[in-house]
Amino acid sequence: MEPTRLDKRLSALLGIPRGEARRYIEGGWVSVDGEVVEQPQRPVDETASIVVAEQASDSKAERASMLLHKPAGVPADALCALIRTETRSELDASDIRPLQRHFHGLQLASSLPADDNGLVVVSQDPAVLAHLQRNLGRTEQEYLVEVAEGGPERGPWLMARLQHEAGGPKVSWQSEQRLRFAGKGLTAKGLRTAVTAAGLQVVAVRRLRIGRVALGPLAVGQWRYLGSDERF
Repeated sequence: MEPTRLDKRLSALLGIPRGEARRYIEGGWVSVDGEVVEQPQRPVDETASIVVAEQASDSKAERASMLLHKPAGVPADALCALIRTETRSELDASDIRPLQRHFHGLQLASSLPADDNGLVVVSQDPAVLAHLQRNLGRTEQEYLVEVAEGGPERGPWLMARLQHEAGGPKVSWQSEQRLRFAGKGLTAKGLRTAVTAAGLQVVAVRRLRIGRVALGPLAVGQWRYLGSDERF
């Protein structure tokens, strides 16, 4: 017999509507000859072994959002390509099962200049994309700015100058060469300009946090899923 679409074959096997069978498949719950298949249109023949996972749910697979530790030197148009199965962090504690469909239709929701590194958000969820595009400027962010040795004396007046130049965020020294900025309306480009105007030489800029979502120990070039309980 001619091969049959997987959703049609599964519908017949389980006695369920095609739409329900399609949701099982797209949710990554169906394997064919031991291989998980997420494409309902995949042709299968009569001899294929089709198995549905015991914990399968026919709920529609949700769109995914990822948190990426952007490496310095990578431009915005190359960031989505870094989201691959092999670059997912082992520290990902979310309860989200990776699906092939999660790696399609991704868009950058919170960019950084090519020279800078740190937290960026990549998503296929229109709600997440729209929220960050509308509200990023009104959301508190946290940055770490590394500066070169030398420059003006590190006194209270310098902190006041840095705060003024950056538009009023909280500013503190994290080490001899690292400044922490936290506040609304911050951008990596703006911080470079502000720190330079205060007489310091910027070596690197890293974004640590967007709202309540932090970069944490995520390694450079790796990503994790935005958990269902996380809000910016």
